[in-house]
Amino acid sequence: MRKLIRRNRFLRVGVPTVLMAAGAVAMLHGVATPAAGFQDLSLDRILSKGELRVITARSPHSYYVYRNQSMGFDYELAKEFAKHLGVRLRVVSRSTWEDMLTALYSGRGDLIAAGIEITPSRTRQAAFSKGYREVRQHLISNRSKAPTSLHELAGKTVDVSRGSAHHERLEELRDEGIDVVIRPHDRLSDDLLIQKVARGEIDFTVANSNVALMIRRYYPTASVQPIGRETIPLGWAVRSQDRQLLESVNSFLGAIRETGRLEDIYEKYHWSIGDFDYLDLKTFHERIRTRLPRYRPFIKEAAGKNGFDWCLIAAQIYRESHFDPLALGPNSTKGLMQILPATARSLNLADPFNPIASIKSGTHYLRSLYDMFAEVEEDERMLFALAAYNVGIGHVQDARRLASQQGLDSNRWESAAKILPLLRFRRYYRNAELGFCRGDFTVAYVKHILIYYDILKRQELDAAVAKAAPGADDEIFVD
Repeated sequence: MRKLIRRNRFLRVGVPTVLMAAGAVAMLHGVATPAAGFQDLSLDRILSKGELRVITARSPHSYYVYRNQSMGFDYELAKEFAKHLGVRLRVVSRSTWEDMLTALYSGRGDLIAAGIEITPSRTRQAAFSKGYREVRQHLISNRSKAPTSLHELAGKTVDVSRGSAHHERLEELRDEGIDVVIRPHDRLSDDLLIQKVARGEIDFTVANSNVALMIRRYYPTASVQPIGRETIPLGWAVRSQDRQLLESVNSFLGAIRETGRLEDIYEKYHWSIGDFDYLDLKTFHERIRTRLPRYRPFIKEAAGKNGFDWCLIAAQIYRESHFDPLALGPNSTKGLMQILPATARSLNLADPFNPIASIKSGTHYLRSLYDMFAEVEEDERMLFALAAYNVGIGHVQDARRLASQQGLDSNRWESAAKILPLLRFRRYYRNAELGFCRGDFTVAYVKHILIYYDILKRQELDAAVAKAAPGADDEIFVD
């Protein structure tokens, strides 16, 4: 493995005596080699019990529960591994690397899957898989306090989780002559530290690129800048002696990368993280603070009646009208949900400027479009419905037909999103039943709604976390 961090330090880990006894050699001198005659039954135990216990972090990036459904990149990846082994999954959530390592060596879990950076220090504490993704570390600060160079961090305090790879990187900066003040925390995750920066409680923290680039959506006033050129691999960790399980993990990760499924799962939770429009997102955050509250009860009611998440409907309404009930749009669209006159008549909507009526009718109409894509998987279905709301069902079906003719999966939104912008050009729209279409606008429409939806979901999750006991852990079964 490329040398990523020059100075190797023993990380102070609050682990039980069993870890000190079983892993002392591994922690001080590298991963321990099993004694002669040692029989590794790690994988056999999982298969015989029919259960894989995965230790992960409860965060929007690894594992969370939203609308009574378990979600998260690491969760879905672990679920795929359990399916690969033919066993059920038990999720064991812990807050920090130290807590995860304690759970691993105390026998509460079989492996750690939580976007863990593979560093020299950590490879002396556990056996790591091959890296499945490379990340860079970024400094998080408020825009008004963002340094123009790393040398400006001298004398400044940066808060990080104790024993994290970020802690190690800051120690490196000190070795390079930048006298940064490091304030380590024992029970605060990266997400909570980022929230503290956003609230102005601390000035700086550090996060990996897969997290840092996303948080700009949630906190537009945050500044994100890399603090190193080198990348760090992320991987899964098992106990040092569990070589059989490690081989199975590496085989699985290699196979899922080869099929493209790994990238699909990653994109599901990290799509378009490079896209950032500061003014648009700043305005959105302002409007959900000042305008959304008056319509939230009616949005929740309409969404619930139609089986939708209210956050999605709110995101669509913002994209349509910025929560302005008197909005006028192109083609005579009107009101919060920008309903066309012909559509209003079909929905018996007498006054499209009536915000409550607009919400009810627009959501009902979206549901009717959603029902037209019954053959499409649920994760993709809503994207087609939103596109049809914007451009009409006919143009969306044209795009699906053309996608199929080009050998693409017509039931995947990704395929339609490739074809819709092409319907601006005669060589493509001449083969479409409804002809010319500004499909690029529709793709952008869906994309923006998903970004707004992601932000509203994150606010709901943050509110739920704030109500929970600090550092609360849990275990769940997944069928």
